[in-house]
Amino acid sequence: MKKIFVLLTAALLFLSGGVHAEGTPCLDETWDLVRRAYVFSFPLVLMDATMKVGTNTLQPENGRAPVNQAGHARTLATARFRQVVTPNVDTLYTQIFFDLSDDALVIRKPAAERYLTFQVMDAWSDTVAMLGAGADTMDERVYLLTGPCFEGEIPEGMTRVDIPTNIGWIIGRTVCFGPEDLENVYDLQAQMDVRTLALYLSGEDQPRGTYVPENDGVPFRIAAGLGPKAFFDRVNELLVLNPAYPEDAGELEAFEAIGVGPGLVFDPAILGDGVGERWQAMIAALPAELTVSSASFLIDNGAFRFMGGPISRFGKEYDYRALVAIGGFGANPADAAVYMRAGSDDEGDELNGRYSYTLHFEPGALPPVTENGFWSVTAYGDDDFLIDNPIDRYAVCDRTAFVLNPDGSLDILVQSEKPEEGTDNWLPVGKEAFHLFLRIYLPQAQVLDGTWRTPSIVKR
Repeated sequence: MKKIFVLLTAALLFLSGGVHAEGTPCLDETWDLVRRAYVFSFPLVLMDATMKVGTNTLQPENGRAPVNQAGHARTLATARFRQVVTPNVDTLYTQIFFDLSDDALVIRKPAAERYLTFQVMDAWSDTVAMLGAGADTMDERVYLLTGPCFEGEIPEGMTRVDIPTNIGWIIGRTVCFGPEDLENVYDLQAQMDVRTLALYLSGEDQPRGTYVPENDGVPFRIAAGLGPKAFFDRVNELLVLNPAYPEDAGELEAFEAIGVGPGLVFDPAILGDGVGERWQAMIAALPAELTVSSASFLIDNGAFRFMGGPISRFGKEYDYRALVAIGGFGANPADAAVYMRAGSDDEGDELNGRYSYTLHFEPGALPPVTENGFWSVTAYGDDDFLIDNPIDRYAVCDRTAFVLNPDGSLDILVQSEKPEEGTDNWLPVGKEAFHLFLRIYLPQAQVLDGTWRTPSIVKR
C-alpha cells in the first residue's frame, strides 16, 4: 500500500508541477528533497561501488580480493602508481570487503611491534572499530565480525565486533620503513587470516571469486555517474539489508514522499522536465556547497587544513559525511590519524615548483604522536598523484635520515632542483603547482585541539 501511495503522489506531481494535496511538495520542494536524499545516501552507494570494484577478482591479487577475503598491497606507491589519488607512502594496505548477511567473519591480527591496524567501516562509511589500536596494539587477537542478524555462538578466544550493516569495508594499514622493510611486512601479511566463521571452523579452502570486466572502473566515477533512477533504485535495494541508524528515522520518513526508502520504488517522473541537466548541475554544485555547510569541521592550523571530528563517526552530520566521501572516502577517525593539506605558503600564495620553499619545524615541535605513531610530509602534483623525481623520494618522515639544525629545528627543503646542501632534507617537487599532505598517525591531543602548531612554509 505504501508503494502505491508513493507512486500516485509522484504521478500527481508530474502532471501538474505544483502543490495539490496537503503534504505533497511542489517541484522545487521535490528537488530539495531529492538533493537531501542524495547527500544522505551517497556514502552508501559509494561503498557499494567501491566494494564491487574491489572484489572483482577470481582470487586475491594486486590488492583486490573476493568478498570476505583479504587483499594485500605488495609495493609502496611511486609516481607510477595511478590507482587512487593522494596515495600514502607510509603503509602497505590490506583491504577486506565483507558481507555478513550469511555468516560472521573471523579476522586474525598478528602480534606486531609496529603500527598495524584494521579500520572497520560499515556501509555508511562510519568507523565501527579500530582493531589493533589501544590496548591490543602489539598483541595477537582474533575478532569475530557479526552482522545485524547474527544469532550464532561466539567461539572461545574471539572478541566480538557488532556491525550494524551487512556490508562494509576494512582497511588494514601496516607501517613500512622503506623498501628494505618489505619482507617484514609480507611476513605480517602472511600471518593475517580472514575467512567466514564456517570456513574457519571447517578448515576448508577459500572459494574463488568472480571477475566481470564491466565491474572495473573508478568507484567514485561509477557512483557519481548514476542517473536519478539508477541511483535511488540502488539506495532502496541497499537499505533493505543495510539499515540506517535509529537516529536517521526522521530523514527516512521524509524521503518516503519521493519513493526513497527500504524496498520503495523511485519514479523519476516526479522530477519534471530537464531532469538530466538539473541532476548533473545538482551533483556538480555539491562539493562547494558541502564545504560551506561543513566549515566548522574543517580546521585551519597555519598554512594547513584538516578534516576534524566527527570524521568517520558522523552521527547526523550528513553533509560532512558526504563531503568526506567525495574528498577522502575511507578516512580514519581524527584520533587515529589526521591528514593536513597545504596548497599555499604562509603568505597565502599557491605552492608552485617554480619557487623553492622551506618547511620549518621549530625546535621540539616535530609532530607529537603516541606510542607506535608516526608522521610524514608528502608532495603531490595538481593531479593528486606523486611527483616523479630523480631520487625516488616522495615524502620526508620520521623514518627519513634528515639532519636537524643546531638548535634542534628541522628544515625540509621543498623544491624541484637538487639543493646545494645535499639531499638529506630534500622533498622533491615538479616545476608546476603542487600541494603537501602532513599525515600524523596516532596524534597526541595537542594536534587535535590546535595547541601544537604546524610547520611554516616560507618561499625562498
